[in-house]
Amino acid sequence: MKRLSLALLLAAASASAQAQVRIKLGTMAPQGSTWHQQMISMAQDFSKASNGKVELKIYAGGTQGNEGEMIRKMSIGQLQAAAITAIGLHEITPEPQAEDVPFMIDSYEEYDYVHEKIRGTLEEAIARRGFQVLLWGEVGFVYLFSTQPYRTPADFGKGKVFTWNGDPAAEAAWKAAGFHPVVLSSTDLVPSLTSGMINIIGQSPLYAYTTNLYSRAKYMLDLHWGFLTGATVVRRDSWEKIPKETREALLQIAEEYAKKSRDDTRKQNEDAIVQMKKRGLTVVQPASIEAWRKAADQAKAVVRGKVVPEEIYDEVVKYRDEFRAQHKR
Repeated sequence: MKRLSLALLLAAASASAQAQVRIKLGTMAPQGSTWHQQMISMAQDFSKASNGKVELKIYAGGTQGNEGEMIRKMSIGQLQAAAITAIGLHEITPEPQAEDVPFMIDSYEEYDYVHEKIRGTLEEAIARRGFQVLLWGEVGFVYLFSTQPYRTPADFGKGKVFTWNGDPAAEAAWKAAGFHPVVLSSTDLVPSLTSGMINIIGQSPLYAYTTNLYSRAKYMLDLHWGFLTGATVVRRDSWEKIPKETREALLQIAEEYAKKSRDDTRKQNEDAIVQMKKRGLTVVQPASIEAWRKAADQAKAVVRGKVVPEEIYDEVVKYRDEFRAQHKR
């Protein structure tokens, strides 16, 4: 009887130990940035909601490598989760990048409408690759920062634009638009800008401000070149170690953080432009919107069917046009 009781105690202890799940999450979000701080807060709420059974450990600032490297670390279990942009998600599946095509989306209202319509499709595509979406996020609208006051696509064609490595189709899209892409790891962005290897960067104002990129690329074209979607994903096998009822509670917490992060990021992107202008950034007006539309159309010809599947590309266009028809200016 004593042996049976001991066995039961050991089994209970073993089950308790197995119930504790540690999720190591990597992100390129700069240390101390709004994105990083919100992930830390979410980790604390995850711990509370799971009675300490789920530990979300955040590795920020690119300490786990660039987004492609983080995906590879997830594939071998060195990381269980990552907060990445659609460019990194492309390493998992290409569909999310459909929202971020040049000149595809031009307002937050458009983005919200389109994203809600295709969200299920995107999450299914990611799930088929063995990942669970914890939350959707965003980096914001992409502006072109440069070391010279470029105003036209031809002007930008004289420079060298940073292009993420691991995405040759995106490189082809930049070339089609008339740019000269230089393929680099995102962790090499700042030193490459400092050395002159590149002199054009497509980024959100908040990222440019937080990382001080604008002090080197002092000119910003006042144009929404594209949008940069993000998501936090976790390996499905790690996620399913958590009891179902706890998973549901964690997803609800993550959804609340997604909304808060979205609202904060949008406000801070606008504030970042104001702060950068005070510190020497010059905002340059595009010479011709039509010239930029033409450059974007040339890029889209490469993107559709090569960077992202035709079906999801066309679906995004459909819902975007649907929104515009309902909200004619």
